[in-house]
Parts: sequence; C-alpha cells; structure tokens
Amino acid sequence: MPAPGWPSTEAELRQLQQALAREAASLAGSARWSPEVRIRVGGCFVAYAQPRYGPGGAGDPGWAAAVVWTPPRPGSTGAAPSRRGDQALRGATGTPRRALDLDDQVVVAGYAAGAYVGGLLALRSGPILAEVVCRLRVLPDVLLVDGTGVDHPRRAGLAVHLGAVTKLPTVGVTHRPLLAHGGFPPSVRGAKSPLLLDGDLVGYWVCTRQGARPVAVHAGWRTDAETAVDVVLSASTNAARTPVPLQEARRVAREARAAGLGDSDEDRTAGSRGR
Repeated sequence: MPAPGWPSTEAELRQLQQALAREAASLAGSARWSPEVRIRVGGCFVAYAQPRYGPGGAGDPGWAAAVVWTPPRPGSTGAAPSRRGDQALRGATGTPRRALDLDDQVVVAGYAAGAYVGGLLALRSGPILAEVVCRLRVLPDVLLVDGTGVDHPRRAGLAVHLGAVTKLPTVGVTHRPLLAHGGFPPSVRGAKSPLLLDGDLVGYWVCTRQGARPVAVHAGWRTDAETAVDVVLSASTNAARTPVPLQEARRVAREARAAGLGDSDEDRTAGSRGR
C-alpha cells in the first residue's frame, strides 16, 4: 500500500508530476512564500544501504533524517553566519549524535519504495522523507531537500513533490542540475549564475563558500529561484559548501545507517524535545 501522496508506479508518478507542476506554477504566482527576517530552516536526507549491483532497487534499507536549524543573525557587514567547525555533538552509543545548535532532529528507518530512476526520485525516497519530516516536533519555515525542483522533465522534482505533501515551502539543493544549463559563477561567496531550462529560469549555481565549487539551487514548492538563493545563503557558512541543515541531516542519516538503527529504534535521537 503506497503512502498517501506517493504513487506506486512510474506511470502514476509521471501523471501526478504533471498535475503538481501546474499547481506549483500557480502557487508561485499567487501564494509564493517570502522569508521573514529570521527563519527556521529544515533539511532532510536519506542514506541507503550500499547496493551490491547497480544504483539501487525497491526494498533497499534506508535511514532518513530531518533536522531544523535557526541560522545566527549575520554580522553588521552581512557576512556568513558563524558556526564552530567543531560544533559539539552529543548522543548515546548506538544513536545518531545531535549538534547542540539544532532546534530539532528526527531519524527513522525504512525501505526504498522504488528503484533509482532519474526524474522519478520521488517514487524511491518520497515516502520515507515525508514520514521523517512529519515527525519533527519543531516545524521549519522552509525545508531544504536533496533533490531538484522545477529543473525536471515535468517541472516537478522531489523538492516540489515533498513540499506539496508536507505543506512546507521547499528549496532543492544538489551538486549538479538535472536538465538545466548555465556556467559557473565566480568562486566568491554569494556569487550566482542562472540555470535555464528551455529558456526559463529554474534555479542558480550559487557559491556558498569562498573558493569552493558552487551548488545547484532549485526553486521548489512555493519558492522562486531568487528566494531559493536567499534561503541557501542564509543557511550556509564558510565552514562547508553544503547548507548546515543538509549537512546535519546527511550526517545523522549516515550515523543511523552505521549504527544499524532498526524499526524498534526509530525516532531515537539525542536531546529530542517537544514543541
């Protein structure tokens, strides 16, 4: 039985993506989300057991994590938010550790709902990511997703789909675009260059860390490309090119995988707190 909001076949997903793309385009004009002066930024990531052959199939064990982080206020010069490189971690043996500056952290164990297919990542990872995000006790204002948004053959990548299901504004962050094209910006924090798909602006290459390779930042659910850039820069520091919420969600998911967190252990996180 597929989870609500997540189809069980590739044909069903393609059809739903077309509908989601139309809805996302409408909301981007009529109900586009705008960040407040200071926002809570969430991040989610799923780590799968390494497959013996190929890119992965349905039923692969997976560990999904979601975190929430409030970026410190930038300095008077508008510099990047500060965060210690050796940010303290706490947690019992056999559980993913938790950084002291996180507002919330949740992890669940589950299984891939489908095989890995380009453009159909929602079929594989959508259900487990939606589950872990919905278990957060402190809801973020916007969610960073390790997947594309409108840079997609049907303009509805994982970031768009996950936003529609969780009712949260979303921004996609990836190492490379899916279909869009554009040259790199200068290696200066805050520099950006457009990513275009069929002549439409769908995101930006963004330099989040001085001297580092840029990340691809994607408009998602209720966000446009400009807002996506603002969110990613506010949630990034000069310590790493990946925004903090995605860094932490990735670390937590991988630690859960290494610890062999099972169904009976799900949602065990260090220092978890209620609303």
